[in-house]
Amino acid sequence: MTFKHISAADAQPKLTAGEAVLVDIRDPQSFSQGHIEGAVHLTNDTVARFLAGQPPEQPVIVCCYHGISSQQAAEYLSQQGLKEVYSLDGGFEGWRLAFPFVSADD
Repeated sequence: MTFKHISAADAQPKLTAGEAVLVDIRDPQSFSQGHIEGAVHLTNDTVARFLAGQPPEQPVIVCCYHGISSQQAAEYLSQQGLKEVYSLDGGFEGWRLAFPFVSADD
């Protein structure tokens, strides 16, 4: 395994401090209805552009629905040369129980 797991509690300070980039791999409708503030929506159509502009040393945290699909995506990103990639345990559902997020209602 070339990626690490990270809890919402450990991810939140990294994101707040700007020490990591958060990518959300959920479908466009779910992303638009609610996502973690500052998240980059990563799709099959945008992944090449993201990788081209992403410094390999900057930590990346991958978020999905429940923390399962993000593991495969994190593995893929690390195989593409990113040095520090995390899968967010519990995904967006876990995050929203503990921390604020941006929703379509805001």
